[in-house]
Amino acid sequence: MPMMSKSAITIEPITPGEILKVEFLEPLGLSATAFAARLGVPANRITRVISGASRITAETALMLAAALGTTPEFWMNLQAEFDLETARRDVGMQARLSGVTPVKTGVAAE
Repeated sequence: MPMMSKSAITIEPITPGEILKVEFLEPLGLSATAFAARLGVPANRITRVISGASRITAETALMLAAALGTTPEFWMNLQAEFDLETARRDVGMQARLSGVTPVKTGVAAE
């Protein structure tokens, strides 16, 4: 039986904006500017989400859901997953987590 390599390919987390662009706007033939106009928001609001410069807010999630036939939870969950995966990969966060002392339930605070 051949030996399998234990090295893993690391893929950067996918931003909600990339999902918006590739899975929704491109198949619909919509530019970020045209989509923003349909939502009634400035174009830079959508372009910043697509580029990953801005996060999906609750308000944006509501608008995306209404325009694209999804749910606000879909967009908020994409953002939360991206944020968690980004934090997990952060070396500084890993160092901080290693110093956290777990709280034991049922034990009075000191």
